[in-house]
Amino acid sequence: MTSQRPHEARLPLLADREGLSETQLVVFDWIVESRGTMIRPYEVMLHVPEMARPAAELGHQIRYEGALSDHDRELAIITAAVAHACGFEWDTHVGLARSAGVAEATIAAVRDREGAIKPPDDVVVGFVREMCAASRVSDAVYAAAHDRLGAAGVVELTTLVGYYTMLAFTINLAEPQDPAAS
Repeated sequence: MTSQRPHEARLPLLADREGLSETQLVVFDWIVESRGTMIRPYEVMLHVPEMARPAAELGHQIRYEGALSDHDRELAIITAAVAHACGFEWDTHVGLARSAGVAEATIAAVRDREGAIKPPDDVVVGFVREMCAASRVSDAVYAAAHDRLGAAGVVELTTLVGYYTMLAFTINLAEPQDPAAS
């Protein structure tokens, strides 16, 4: 799975300050300050800056303040990226997953949607896959995640899945053709 910016997005991507409203400029500058650069989901969300900033704040909480390990967080993100055919999120996070210690065999199994995923990674991947497919998880998948992550960890993982689902939907709205599918 890989993503390339198409020649023409369905929606204009607001990647620089030129032509932005005052409200958009305030949010644009805050996002750049908090992230170091403007990133694709917010290039779309800036069309509604009142939603872009709270979304970016939630993203900051999930990525930098959450209790999930870097390994589990990045594994969950790449699993959600594949579930929602979002090449941008895959490209952005697969290197971070590697750096966080996610095994190459696990990354390949997530990317290809086949192959066994070894414990304990199978718990996170199974949870994310089921949540993305059905908007809920079975009792068995919940119990495994709860045993591994605790109640707060399951809530955090669920929130992460929801957040990255929102980002994938936003990116896929602007860029409807998944380059990996071509």
